Formats: sequence, structure tokens, C-alpha cells
Amino acid sequence: MNYLVRQLGWACACLAASLPAGSAAAQASPGLAGDFQVALESGSVGLALALVFVAGLATSLTPCVYPMIAITVSIFGARQQKSRRESALLSTAFVLGLASLLTPLGLFAATTGHVFGAALSNTWVLVGLALLFFALAASMFGAFDLDLPPALKNRLATVGGVGYRGAFALGLVSALIAAPCTGPVLGFLLTWVSTSGSVAFGGACLFVYALGLGVLFWLVGTFSMSLPKSGQWLEWAKSLFGSVMIVAGLYYVRDLVGLTALFEHSRPFLWGSLATLAAGLGLGAVHVSFHAASLAARVRKVLGIGLVVAGTLGLVGYHEALPAGEHLRWLHDFDAARTLANRQQRPLIVDFGASWCAACGELDRHTFTDPRVVREGRRFVAVKVDLSPGKDTDAKRALLASYNQRGLPLVVLHDRSGREAARVTSFIGPEEMVALLRRVQ
Repeated sequence: MNYLVRQLGWACACLAASLPAGSAAAQASPGLAGDFQVALESGSVGLALALVFVAGLATSLTPCVYPMIAITVSIFGARQQKSRRESALLSTAFVLGLASLLTPLGLFAATTGHVFGAALSNTWVLVGLALLFFALAASMFGAFDLDLPPALKNRLATVGGVGYRGAFALGLVSALIAAPCTGPVLGFLLTWVSTSGSVAFGGACLFVYALGLGVLFWLVGTFSMSLPKSGQWLEWAKSLFGSVMIVAGLYYVRDLVGLTALFEHSRPFLWGSLATLAAGLGLGAVHVSFHAASLAARVRKVLGIGLVVAGTLGLVGYHEALPAGEHLRWLHDFDAARTLANRQQRPLIVDFGASWCAACGELDRHTFTDPRVVREGRRFVAVKVDLSPGKDTDAKRALLASYNQRGLPLVVLHDRSGREAARVTSFIGPEEMVALLRRVQ
């Protein structure tokens, strides 16, 4: 689960990095990255779920959701109750209604994750996902409105009525009414959930997201709070999510358009990415509007978004690039590697990987680059079978199938005689990899 924690951390870091300069959340983002590093080392997903909760809370601040909070609470009658306890119970029923619609999405994404993973090797699927995210970004920037027909929205808003059953039913339909803003975030989140392969985590992730989405509804309904009025800051939230959607779209086609070759894990690259991101925020990626009367302001917005996207993608690339230092000497021709291992009577490492495989990237960056693994691995012949988009071939797929393995990651260790001695099918740390390598002779 470590690799999933890191990937969720990357997603939330993108969100934090795109916030307006000077905001409290933006100032907290360095600590957020550090906390995720600790969570990664400990193998805990608690912090990942906490950030999913924050993502739900952030979604509730978008223009599709925030203005309807007070109205929705009034419909199911939480603010008209005589006791705080009754108000809290009604508000809880509403939030559970939200969760009852969203949680099954997480369960479905997790159970079908192997299908999604296999699809990510298809160029057309990747291009389709990128175009989808670009379209969602354009909607966030105001190019067009994603919304349900007004008649359907009015019909849904009348579902339920006062009482626990009515509050629960209204929670169910409110998730549909808010779909224009929750859809992009949900699509982004479900993409990562699908890589976990854990039904329990998938359900928990979307349940926690629903709790974050419903927390303001619960507070307003229980304590009769008055929220700040809608304003320009809601448009800032849409710009934030729009920038993240563009980054997500480019991330999926990074191999197809050659972006991966530009990424470096170096301090100059890191500082350059941060400077580019800061310049974009200062230029107006978030706080300047496309609806401004001045052409210069709209041009500033476009340039600012471009710089924010480039800077954020650079930070992602910095995280994904291999660190400097010694690495295993990988061959890329399986037949040549097997012949060399047989001739020299050496054990063989066969590493099947792909850029879309999160656990494969974790193995490359954090296990196979560890000095202890590199030292122990020098007595092996090492071959990498790359199934990334543009490098995937029928021969490589047949080779993977010959190991009776459908998904990734897969690392197979062969002894000197050529027999399989061990295999790895999930992320493991350097200590465990060293122990496996030492047992293979």
C-alpha cells in the first residue's frame, strides 16, 4: 500500500501547490509533503485518507456545492429542530446519504482495478483520458457549463422532505446535483483508487471523501452556523481544480509526448519547477478571471495557468525521476540477457514494469536504487521489460503471460540454473529485496 500512499500524496500535493499564494493551505504544503514521506516509510494509509477528507472538504467550496448548503439544510429541516441532538441526527442522515451513493464507486473502482491497469497500456485509452481531463479543466475555467437540466435539478431537490428518511434521500440526490464539480475530483480520485486492488481501501477512500464533502452541511445543520457569502474565492477554487485537471491530463500522456525524458531528480530542476509555479501564481493563474474586461488580464491568466501547469508537472517529474547515484545495469533485450546469464552461470533478474504502474515506479526509485540492493544485484544479470505506452509489444506481453502473471508489478529472480527462485508482485522495500537476492544463488 506504500506506493498508493505516495501517489495520493502526489495528487494532494498538486492541489496544495496550485492554491493562491499566501493562503494558509499553500503555506502548509511543504509540511504536507514531509508528512507523506513519513506515512510512506511507515506504510500507513491514515494520512492518505485524511487528505482524501480534505479533498472532499475542498470540493464543498466549489460553486456547484457551496451555495446550496444552507438551502439544502433548510429543506430537510435540521435548522428547524428544537434540540441540538435532533439537528445532529438529521444532518448525519444527510451525510450518510451522500456516502451511500459515493462509497460504491470506490468499491467498484478497486474491484475493477486490474482492468483499468491493463487499459492504461492502450494509447487510445490514455489519449481519451487526457482529452476528458482537458475538457473538465475547460469547464472549470468557464468555457462551458457542466450541469444537470434545471427541471431535473428541481425534481431532485424535492426528493425526501423533512425527517430522517427525507434527509438521507436528499443526501443521495445532492451528490448528483453537485456532479458538475464533484465529477472531475471523483474521476481523478477513482483513477488512483483503482490502482490499489484493495476493496476495503477503495470503499473507505470514497466514504471518507463523502464525509469531507458533507462536513459543512453537517456543521450548518447541527449548529445553525452562517457560512461566509459566496464570492470571488469560489472562482479561485474552480481555477485551482482546472489547473490540476490539466496536469492530470498531461500526466497520462507524458510518455506519448516525450515529457518523461525532460524530468530530472536534481536540485536545479526542483528549484526551477518551484520558481515556475510561483511565477504562474503571481501572474494570475488563480486570482485573475477569464471574464475580465481587459485582454491583458486574460492573457495573464493563460500565461499564469501555463506556468502553474509546467511547474506542477515539473514537481511530479522530479518525484518520478530516478535519483542520482549508482543504479543496477539494466539490459533491455530479454533473450540476450538470458543467454548472457546462462553463459556466465549468473542468476537473472527480470523486471516487468510500465510508467502507468505506480508500484513499478516505487520499486525503481526506492528499492532498485538503494546502495545495498545495487551491491547485491551486481552478481545478477538484470533485464527490464518495459510495457509503457509506445514500448509495449506482443512479444513482451507473451513473455509476461509465460510467467502466468496478468498484472504488474512483476519481478522474477532466476538462479544460476535458470529456474525461478522467487518473484515479487507488489512494492517491497530495500531490506526485503536484499534478503530475496541473497537467497538466490
